[in-house]
Amino acid sequence: MPTTASASSTSGPDGGPSSLVARLSSSDPDVKLKALREVKNQIIGSKTKKLSYIKLGAVPRVASILSAAIADGDCFQPAPAASVRGMLGYSSNVVVQSAAALGSFACGFDDGVQAVLAAGALPLLVRLLDHPDDKVVDAGARSLKMIYQSEFAPKYEILERGSLEFLVSLLNREGENVTELGAHIIAHSCRTFEEQKVMLEAGVLKRLVSLLDGSVGQRDASLGSLAAAFKNNSEVIKEFLGPHGGKSFNAILRLTMDSNAKTRLLACQCLIVIRDATDCYIQELGLNRKLVNTLLELLDDPGQVGDESPFVLSSLVLGKEDLHTIALEADAMVKFHDCMEKENVNPRRLRGVLLALADLCSKLEICRSTFLSMQVLKPLIGFLNHKEEDIRIAACTCLKNVTRSIKNLCAGYFMKNEALVTALVLLLMDASEEVQVAALGVVSNIVVDFTTQKSMFVAHEGMQQLFGLSKSMVPAVRSNALWALRNMTFLADDRCKEAVYLGMTPSLIADLICDDELSVQEQALALVRNLVDGSVESIEQVFADDGIILDAAGSQLQCGPNAEVLIQGMYVLGNIACGNEIHKEAVMCLLFPLVGRGPEPFFVNFLLSTDSRLRLATVWVLINLTLPSPGALNRQQRLQKEGVLSIVRSMVNDPCLDVKIRVKTLLTQTELGDF
Repeated sequence: MPTTASASSTSGPDGGPSSLVARLSSSDPDVKLKALREVKNQIIGSKTKKLSYIKLGAVPRVASILSAAIADGDCFQPAPAASVRGMLGYSSNVVVQSAAALGSFACGFDDGVQAVLAAGALPLLVRLLDHPDDKVVDAGARSLKMIYQSEFAPKYEILERGSLEFLVSLLNREGENVTELGAHIIAHSCRTFEEQKVMLEAGVLKRLVSLLDGSVGQRDASLGSLAAAFKNNSEVIKEFLGPHGGKSFNAILRLTMDSNAKTRLLACQCLIVIRDATDCYIQELGLNRKLVNTLLELLDDPGQVGDESPFVLSSLVLGKEDLHTIALEADAMVKFHDCMEKENVNPRRLRGVLLALADLCSKLEICRSTFLSMQVLKPLIGFLNHKEEDIRIAACTCLKNVTRSIKNLCAGYFMKNEALVTALVLLLMDASEEVQVAALGVVSNIVVDFTTQKSMFVAHEGMQQLFGLSKSMVPAVRSNALWALRNMTFLADDRCKEAVYLGMTPSLIADLICDDELSVQEQALALVRNLVDGSVESIEQVFADDGIILDAAGSQLQCGPNAEVLIQGMYVLGNIACGNEIHKEAVMCLLFPLVGRGPEPFFVNFLLSTDSRLRLATVWVLINLTLPSPGALNRQQRLQKEGVLSIVRSMVNDPCLDVKIRVKTLLTQTELGDF
């Protein structure tokens, strides 16, 4: 955190920042005007100095000066004689300097924007747009532009009376800064379908397209506004652009080849918005490859454009396998790797590269294989220890997608990597809960490890960390820790399962099954499902502590409102029903809890569910209960008496093939089928 002394060394001969801020309240107009200029010049381009002056209360004082100058009224009077035409009087000069200072505080600095808004400066700056002097109007417009490029700017209510007319008037003014301001307000505030439709009908979009032939600032602001007006609205896009795109579409397309890097980036963004809402223009013209190549070229830009380009590329390829292939062919992986290997990469750019890499490896095995063959994993593991929280999360996101590779999981590739395992276990202890959740996503993948070689993870206390995180106060952490344990016990041996029972205890597992969060309930039951999948000894564990785990599962099945929870609960019963006669009878007691004639068994509704997965899980329970064994006939007769098998018989033509096959198995097994 910067100190007052750090800024004082550059504050000039009239004292440090405190003295300079004090002079903003001087009764001497010349002293006050000079102080305004000095504050403005001090903070330009320095977030550290901006924060220092904000803490000293400079922003409210500057806003107060602007307010007083406006209230004075003289600054709104036109120059009285030709001899002073084009020159600013004292009041107007104060207005220009105070507006410029407020804009400097807001420029590229969200804390500055918030300070300017808190000081009540926004309506004051808006008033300047009606000033008779173009220089005052320009100063107000510049500062408002800085504010409306921040996410903290207030939303302009486009649908309110008079608001649309005001925006149209800004776009039709001659001053570049004023028209850019209008476009920035639209980009920030046009969010709903109704607002987008109104903008189209009022001719605002046509005006924005005309500004694409204007200055660089006008072009860029208009591209951002068009993207906002088009976003997720195919109706507006088709109505405005026409069936084949027309001149407006070509005007946007042409800007992807502009000499200005930022313009090319914004044009790509606008085209991606059009593609996402209706991809006919992009597909017909084969523009996907051009967009990929342009965005990869922009990654070489040393400034903000290069920092933002990977985020735009990520939005382009997200979830689209054809674009993953195009990006891979365009050497995107090489570009990303080169960026990761550089020193002192801007954290914003690095995060974007990691997220784009994550998207690229989200679907295709060839992308993951290329990633591993190029040795990208090594620097990626290093980023798990990055000081920036966002970088650690992005690295985990990337690893989560890379570790979906069944081929490499089968080979134990990830679990054998000690550097990876060590880094992940450390992240499970991270102070950030968001980092913990992201790391758990990776752990959930690598612990599947079909080779069952999980000793390294256990040796690094990984399992102990999962036990601890399953007790977290944060639902997402609890749920993901259980998911990791669930995957760790998938096809695991009895030794691994026993370690889980010992580390968690039956009472903890039962509590998690009855957790307030549905996602936790689901993962807890899924964990138990894997724990009881296998030997009779592993099934026996759920009967410990008077069967507290089984009782919790039964309770959720009778009252659980969520299909995902019910499905996992029925598979728990299905696996227990594979055990010995005692285990099977325990399941029957859960299915038919009342003695004598009572209400219809709860699971009958599962057989009639619209969710085929729940129907299938329920049929599996019945199949396992009626497998040939000493008590099978009695259980079959009970199912027949309760009308359960009659319902199953009505399912012989179930629309789900899996259910249909298992129904046939059950009816054949109970000798009630005609097969």
